[in-house]
Amino acid sequence: MEQLLLNALTREKAGVKGKLSALRKEGRIPAVVYGADKNSQAVEVNEKEFTAIMKKGHNAIIKIKYGAAEDSVIVKEIQRHVVSGKIIHVDFYRISMKEKIEVKVPLKFVGEAYGVKTQGGLIEHDMRELTVRCLPGDIPHEITVDVTNLKIGDSIRVKDLKRDKIEIKEDAERIVASVITAKEEVVEKAAATPEGAQEPEVIAKGKKEEEGAEAAKDAKPASDKKPEAKK
Repeated sequence: MEQLLLNALTREKAGVKGKLSALRKEGRIPAVVYGADKNSQAVEVNEKEFTAIMKKGHNAIIKIKYGAAEDSVIVKEIQRHVVSGKIIHVDFYRISMKEKIEVKVPLKFVGEAYGVKTQGGLIEHDMRELTVRCLPGDIPHEITVDVTNLKIGDSIRVKDLKRDKIEIKEDAERIVASVITAKEEVVEKAAATPEGAQEPEVIAKGKKEEEGAEAAKDAKPASDKKPEAKK
């Protein structure tokens, strides 16, 4: 996987009231670079440049330059405003290109299952991503799962997914996808929804902004968090 260049500016007044809001209005995103037993550094990045990088995949390996320093990093966490969806803060985690890390990789299902197309069954996707361990340069954008040959009663398990250069950390017997009969689906739904059951109340939760920044007037920011990278 190629390293993508991202230029950043250091921030000297991180957390000052009103500073972060003004920064965002200028099309800049406050961020922090940390990890690898080094001091953390508050930075700011261009919103359009960062968004363009994220379109290449959330596991993108980024070479971030700020001042006289540069680091190889992955995006550890993205905080978004719960109403507008705009990015309000980013955490960059330093990595070594020579040391393995753990990341989550999305699954891409391809093909139309035989059990669905010919037998009238239904396909169930039990997993949408896998935790893998590998060198940063070997992180795949996605893992393809071909379901074409699945008949009713068939399933694909984690152990059936083979990839070079990566170690899959999930339980080998865990089901990734399966094909069931339409009748099974009806029975499962009936069992999961007792007669007279009421719909649960939906409670929206948010997360406070990083570094003591002022909260949004009408909503709290949400967070897209990734698990800690491990050596």
